[in-house]
Formats: sequence, structure tokens, C-alpha cells
Amino acid sequence: MSVRGCGTVVGVECAKLLSQINVRILLIACVASPFMFAAAMRVQSNVPADTLFGRGIAESGFALPLVVLGFAALWIFPAVASLVGGDLFAAEDRYGTWPTVLTRSRSRTELFAGKVVTAFAFSALAVTALAVSSVAAGMIVIGSQPLINLSGLLLSPARALTDVSLAWASVLPPTLGFTALAVLASVATRSSAAGIGLPVVAGLTMQLLALVDGPEALRRVLITSGFVAWHGLLTDPVSWGPVVHGAIVTGLYTVVCLGIAYLRLQRRDIGG
Repeated sequence: MSVRGCGTVVGVECAKLLSQINVRILLIACVASPFMFAAAMRVQSNVPADTLFGRGIAESGFALPLVVLGFAALWIFPAVASLVGGDLFAAEDRYGTWPTVLTRSRSRTELFAGKVVTAFAFSALAVTALAVSSVAAGMIVIGSQPLINLSGLLLSPARALTDVSLAWASVLPPTLGFTALAVLASVATRSSAAGIGLPVVAGLTMQLLALVDGPEALRRVLITSGFVAWHGLLTDPVSWGPVVHGAIVTGLYTVVCLGIAYLRLQRRDIGG
């Protein structure tokens, strides 16, 4: 595999993604939806008091991205991770283009690496767009007042912005973990519907397992444990343990899923 060959695949895949209307709609939604939510909170007196930091939306714009983060961690991130990762490989099966792409100058390894990099880049872009838009919406529509963290400590705007940014950064590893799971589903099933749908179902199942009574060890080995680790970053003192643990668990999922997907692709009969 060459870096140039991988880069060529990434360029082609990115061009294909930019031409897809569903990808454009998702990115637009990531940018626009926080502003719509902030505007709704601004014009009404009720706040989502049953959510973490929901009561603080009326008092600080920095609470809004944390509310959005809590909701997205439950329902949005697995779907965002699966949209591209679950379709990149299965699309070649759907259109019957494997013989074409594999008989050109690019090897299977370069093709696999390029598609994985593209899927990871898109997931990171979508999360970053939602994060930046949420922070901007909170500061512009509501204001940059100090934020009260989970320990009751009043954070200055600069400290609040730093903690909110770290909280959003902490969900990138589990999002990439779901992207790797989507890649595996896409390669194994050769179906875009399964590649996109199975990781979403897996994410919902993991969320339900985390809510019911059960062994704590079970919750700690789920990818979704990394989606709630950011709570420790909004305490005093800061608790990095859950974030580090979530990143390690996600890394293991990512390596295993991509390893299996790579081996399956390498052994596949491109005429099948």
C-alpha cells in the first residue's frame, strides 16, 4: 500500500460523497438544528429541565451545547457514524463496481484504507460541525454567561468554553468506533441497508443495556460508555478516568471491527 494510492482513493470517495444529497442534508442539519433549538428556547419560558444542564439553558449559552451533546449521544451519533461507513463498501456491491475499482491501479489494501479514512473523516466532520454550531448558537442566541458545572462551581466563559470543547471532543472516539462497526457490517453483509441499520440498532441496544439493572462490568465494555464519559469533565476536580476508559474500549472495538472487515475484503471473490 502507498500513501499516494490511499490518498487517491480518499479524493475519489470524498468527491462521490459531496455529490450525494443525503450527505449534504445531514451536514446542513448539523449546522442549522442547534440554532433552531436555541431560538425555540429563547422565545419560550419552558426549558428541558429533565435533561442534564437543561435548567441552565436560560442562564448560560454554554449549557445549550451540553444539552445537544446529551441528546446526540443517545440517538444521533450512531446514525451519523453509519450513514457513510455503512454504505461505502456495500455501494460497490449494489452497483456491481468491484471488478472495475479493483482492476485499476489501486490494490485492495489501498481501497480499504482510503474508504475507512473517508468514513472516519466524515464522522469527525459531522460531529465537529454539530459541536461548533451548538456552541455558536448558544453564545449568539442566548449569551456567553458563566456556566454552573455539575459540582456547583461557577465557570468563567473561557473555562466553560474549554470544558464544553473537551466534552465534545470526548465523543469522537466512540463515534469512530460505531463507524468501524458500520464498515464491518457493510463489508460482511454487502448491503447498504444493513450497513447503516445494524450499527444504529446496536447503539440503541447498548443504550438500553446501560439503563437496565445489570453488572457494571457490562456497561463498561459497551461503546456507548464513551458517550457519557464527558460528565466527568464537568465536575470539580475533573475526572478523566471514564474518558480514558471509553477511549480504550472504543479503540479495541475499532481494531477488531476493521481487522475482520479487512480480512473479509481480502479474501472476497470480486466476481461474487
